[in-house]
Amino acid sequence: MNFIISGDTHGSLDIAKVVRFFDEHDGEYNEDDYLIICGDVAICGFDPNDESMTRATLQNLPVTTLFVDGNHENFEHLNSYPVDEWNGGKVHFVDNNIIHLMRGQVFEINGLKFFTFGGASSIDKDNHIPGITWFEEEIPTKEEMEEGWLNLQKNDFQVDYIITHTAPREVCAAINFGELTDEEIEVRRYFQRIADSTDFIAWYFGHFHVDEEVEGQFFCLFDEIIVIDTAKNH
Repeated sequence: MNFIISGDTHGSLDIAKVVRFFDEHDGEYNEDDYLIICGDVAICGFDPNDESMTRATLQNLPVTTLFVDGNHENFEHLNSYPVDEWNGGKVHFVDNNIIHLMRGQVFEINGLKFFTFGGASSIDKDNHIPGITWFEEEIPTKEEMEEGWLNLQKNDFQVDYIITHTAPREVCAAINFGELTDEEIEVRRYFQRIADSTDFIAWYFGHFHVDEEVEGQFFCLFDEIIVIDTAKNH
């Protein structure tokens, strides 16, 4: 089993990198493997035609797609799906092979534990229409943060991988993305607390549209795609 980790895809706008990856590795992956997208997927998007194209593209991949939410999602649509449980955590089944990993959850897949937490602040929200192309749900709530902390506590603050949209405060500073909004500051401080308290192999995130590595443990992804081969982790 493999996990293919990608940064933001923004509906059909940046999904070509994912399609290209699977074209270049034709026949190497199947339904037992997973694509994980670190937010801003727009599988529940703002334009019906683009959303339809995005869904069709992901459905045609040979793998199951997992994703955390970013800040550019239609949260009214995304949150309209019923909450289910899958591999130990809460999810939205957007389709049989497209699954939203909800905030603050720990999933155990093939013996590996993943902590997931979507959401971030949009610096361009003034250019969007509230409830149409921007939703206040992009910012994690206090309850979601508390649930995430409790779930990590239940797992003795030990997971294998962390998947988020934005990143811990010190990591953001290291890649030269300073704090821009009060809401984003709060999220980054929360993630910093998690980073300081949790044992993990690697932390993957998107949001910043760059490919950067910090301290060999934190990975910001945009064009780069990383593969985790579980056979090498057992």
